[in-house]
Amino acid sequence: MIRALSIPSKARSSAAALLFLSAVTASAAEHHGRVLTNGLPLPGVTVTATQGDKKLVATTDAQGIFQFPTIDAGQWHLHMEMQGFRAVDATVTIPETTAAAPVELQMMPLAEVLASAKAMLPNAPAPVVTAAVEKPAAKGKAKDAGDNSAPPPPPSDSAASSEPDKSADGMLINGSENNAATSKYSLAQAFGSRRAGSKKLYTGSVGFQVSASPFDAKPYSVAGLQLPKASYTQFTGIATIGGPIRIPHLFYNGPNFFLAYQWTRDNDATIYTGLVPTADQRNGIVAGTIVNPTTGLPVVGPVPVSRQAAALLALYPLPNITGNTSYNYQTQVVNGTHADAMQLHMDKSVGRRDSFFGQFAFRNLRSDAANLFQFRDTTKTFGIDTNVHWQHRFPHQLFVDTGYRFTRLRTDITPFFANRTNISGNAGITGNNQDSTNWGPPTLSFSSGIAGLTDGISAFDRNRTDALSIEATWTHRRHTVTFGGDFRRQEFNQLAQSNPRGGFTFTGAASGNDFADFLQGTPDASRVAYGNADKYFRQSVSDLYVTDDWRIKPELTLTTGIRWDYGAPNTELKGRLVNLDVAPGFTNAQPVLGYNPVGPVTGQHYPSSLVRPDLRKFQPRFGFAWRPLPAQPLVIRGGYGIYVDTSVYLNAAESMSQQSPLSTSLNVSRSATCPLTMANGFINCAGTTSNTFAIDPNFRTGYAQMWNLSVQQDLPGSLVLTARYLGSKGTHVPQEFLPNTYAPGGTPTCASCPRGFVYRTSYANAIRHAGEVQLRRRLRSGLTATLDYLYAHSIDNAAFLGGGGTNTAAVSSALTAYNTPAESVAQNWLNLRAERSRSSFDQRHLLKFTLQYTSGMGMGGGTLMTGWRGKLLKQWTIASEFAAGSGLPQTPIYVATIPGTGFTNILRPNRTGADLYAAPAGYHLNSAAYATPSNGQFGNAGRYSIEGPNSITLDSSLARVFKFRDPYSFELRVDSTNILNHVVYTGWVTTTNSTTFGLPASAKGMRQFELSGRLRF
Repeated sequence: MIRALSIPSKARSSAAALLFLSAVTASAAEHHGRVLTNGLPLPGVTVTATQGDKKLVATTDAQGIFQFPTIDAGQWHLHMEMQGFRAVDATVTIPETTAAAPVELQMMPLAEVLASAKAMLPNAPAPVVTAAVEKPAAKGKAKDAGDNSAPPPPPSDSAASSEPDKSADGMLINGSENNAATSKYSLAQAFGSRRAGSKKLYTGSVGFQVSASPFDAKPYSVAGLQLPKASYTQFTGIATIGGPIRIPHLFYNGPNFFLAYQWTRDNDATIYTGLVPTADQRNGIVAGTIVNPTTGLPVVGPVPVSRQAAALLALYPLPNITGNTSYNYQTQVVNGTHADAMQLHMDKSVGRRDSFFGQFAFRNLRSDAANLFQFRDTTKTFGIDTNVHWQHRFPHQLFVDTGYRFTRLRTDITPFFANRTNISGNAGITGNNQDSTNWGPPTLSFSSGIAGLTDGISAFDRNRTDALSIEATWTHRRHTVTFGGDFRRQEFNQLAQSNPRGGFTFTGAASGNDFADFLQGTPDASRVAYGNADKYFRQSVSDLYVTDDWRIKPELTLTTGIRWDYGAPNTELKGRLVNLDVAPGFTNAQPVLGYNPVGPVTGQHYPSSLVRPDLRKFQPRFGFAWRPLPAQPLVIRGGYGIYVDTSVYLNAAESMSQQSPLSTSLNVSRSATCPLTMANGFINCAGTTSNTFAIDPNFRTGYAQMWNLSVQQDLPGSLVLTARYLGSKGTHVPQEFLPNTYAPGGTPTCASCPRGFVYRTSYANAIRHAGEVQLRRRLRSGLTATLDYLYAHSIDNAAFLGGGGTNTAAVSSALTAYNTPAESVAQNWLNLRAERSRSSFDQRHLLKFTLQYTSGMGMGGGTLMTGWRGKLLKQWTIASEFAAGSGLPQTPIYVATIPGTGFTNILRPNRTGADLYAAPAGYHLNSAAYATPSNGQFGNAGRYSIEGPNSITLDSSLARVFKFRDPYSFELRVDSTNILNHVVYTGWVTTTNSTTFGLPASAKGMRQFELSGRLRF
């Protein structure tokens, strides 16, 4: 049976022998499930799990239970079939956050049984071709505890992760001579201890994963300073047990249970590199002509050091690298993570028509992380996730599943200086928040590349979700109709302030040198936001959907569906939200509050969320699978769908809750009428609004149109050739700009108009096209391999895509394929077209090659090998994945202040025409390719116009399962990442007025080994 693609969502030493046969494989886990028919266990069902070129097969036992004892992490496609029953397909994500519900197989009518038998005869028509549209995420089962985002996104077309969709890789053609999946090693003959002749009812396992610094390579130093390798270990232990609950004389036919516990203690070494002030600079010796900002006269001798600068300089380490003009300091830190997690799943059938199942899980995590300055912040999270489901089979092939889910996630972040030292107060800095929980330094930013001083922000969040779901499946002749809906009530309870200690930016505008500005206590811009710390956001999310899987004939399957999603704009429990009521043309703007939502400028009445809801989000979806030539293994698949992003509101609500008059919020720049100093730098200046954010009250939720077409053809030699095209278009994507602003050195067009705030609209768009060619060798004689090439191009003019933004962690959404790392404010609010550019995730080329070989398979592979050679050499699995990709784009930044605002990092330089990549020795970019824009002019360099570093990786794994006396077995596995120990940079420094422009920002991890083992019984 063929299924169509879903509508896309997206050592040198002893390891030399593994160099060309090595691969990355995720940590092994296990998956088990149950297959029923009319509520009763169904033994003998063949369950095939496929992930890319990987394939596992299991068979249900007398209780209808199947198990994959060792299954790699990631998304797997499950195909369950048995003669006389309609096959069922499902998708699971390993490791599971919620246990899978029992699967019901329906017996085929006699006519279909006879037709199926006829299809197995020689010269019979080809097997049935089936298609599937992305199932509309009815129950949202695969979310983390406390996840309060939109429903799960559709399968990605690889835009976000640059990973091509491999969901069709395991959808093989029954009866194809090229399947070749005949190895006995891919079969799991029984569930745990339930083997023939065994009376044991329970299965279990204990395992470990360990990695340690003696086996890993040193972290790479971009500054060239070789420090001793730090000592660390990473250890994870796991234990599982499962089976029926039977208490003699009390509870004999109890429910089945599965209990798992995971214990993690990890430490990891990280190298930080930066440019810090030298001893001469700390004493006021600064190169060049320095001007006194107060008098306007040149400074004679050392630059005077203000009280505030002296106090903050004490937090900077002294340089420890000499002879390097770029980076002069490097340190190594060891960060720790401790985690405990438990999962309990239970299920019970009641009669022939009813079954119940549920799960309880918790995760407790404690971590600490240090930065360049050795400020060590701690984070504690505790989450629980529980759900219960009731399934009932009605007459006439109607099956209904109802469920309830409760999640809660608590997060507590404690900065290094909290309740320890009042850095700002001791330095004489006023105007910011100096509660003991927010003690610490203000953020410092320098245009020349000196490391910015920073620390974390105190936060205590408690998020909760209550969700109800119902889904029904009705089968009638050749139609399988699925319909249902969900309702979620989400609470985001936060005790945090977005920028309580504030921040200063130094550009050299006051004295001619940014560090001299700092020494004299004269920032070019300042920003702060605090007050209204406790916030209680609320949101309701609903959806309805219907999907029809219509098997028109054996060669053609059509799947159609429609879904409606509605995510209400976030409200605050006490109405403490502030937006700006804006006059046409931004000639005036005044605050409007959630508890009194009447605009003082326009007189408009707003909802309490201050953003009007968007109810018109209907999403049609369509998919097909077609075999045009019944006697040939040629399959064409395609589909189209619309997917809505309802996760865009929380970030806006968080910004609106941190505004005047509810809190102090400023974003200002230094001028003759706004004389900023570090001692008194958080002041509201004339012409600058006391609010820093506003959103269009008619803001629309974005949506993505996604379409795909693929052609798959079997070739001789167990080869499969697949060509795919994937397209997507985002509409009503967020865009941000600064009203009434102008370029440095220019004059305002409206001097009395408000400025200093970001305005968010939904007028941006994005588009992406991708083509992929894949050649795969199916498993035969223990060998399988895949060669895959992807070419893609994406452009947009958006501030961010996928519900993100600077102040919010990544949120799952329908536009996940468009997620960018941070928001991007347009530099010229009157020329938003200039923001259209390559997307931040636009990786043009990606080549991947995977190879897996299991010894002792096939006549040429030593199947008949016996004796000690057979025991030693057979059943070893070695795998490799090689990936080479082009770089991701980056934006050139010219650090200067937008007049009338505190924004300093959104301007771009001018292009000079010089070759950007003809860089001097030691650098990767040519600074002569850019120049400072003229006064009153914005730079003409494009957004995301710099090509980032390319990447090449080779990862590996070696594994074997040792079988002892039944039911005992032990799996041993060695994984290695970056086995070539090849340096891959994360990106370049792209600030053009920085002395570090063109240097690597940092490097990814070097070679690392992990040993894991698992004893099953």
